[in-house]
Amino acid sequence: MSALDELRATAHPIRLRLLSLLTGVAMSAAEAGRELGLSQATASYHLRVLERVGLVEVVEVVTIRGGEAKRYRHLSSAQPFPVVPPTADGTDADTDAERARYVDALADELRRRSPRRADGPQISTDAELWVDPETWQRVVRHVGHASALLHAAAQRPRTPGTNPVSMTAALFPMRRP
Repeated sequence: MSALDELRATAHPIRLRLLSLLTGVAMSAAEAGRELGLSQATASYHLRVLERVGLVEVVEVVTIRGGEAKRYRHLSSAQPFPVVPPTADGTDADTDAERARYVDALADELRRRSPRRADGPQISTDAELWVDPETWQRVVRHVGHASALLHAAAQRPRTPGTNPVSMTAALFPMRRP
């Protein structure tokens, strides 16, 4: 699948929540649905969309009450935003529309999580800056490492000794005005 297909698949708040959930543990559609307050059918539909573009994979098939249930897992690439190559003129209406949907989904998730903020270490940055290419590459690499660290340490929800945390990152170079 193309990066644009991945972008389209992730441009939905439920699918973003599923990716986060399935980073820490493999779950079936029914298990994921219960955890996120969704019907099994809704979770199953969104998991199939994510599987089709390769963002989740079936890691186990278990027998439950005489039927089979697939357990899915998200193997994070630690890449916060799918890279979509620009067209020859630097614009692509479909890509721009999908990026806008993706940003809307990120904003929706941030709005959903923000009221649950707890005391403890936290950071928030919003910036539109001009920096040299070397600094930019270092920042992208550091944020990628931080994302990979969080994804590697993710546990099943409510595991003793763990706390829920939120990370939203969207780093991208901008066109000159």
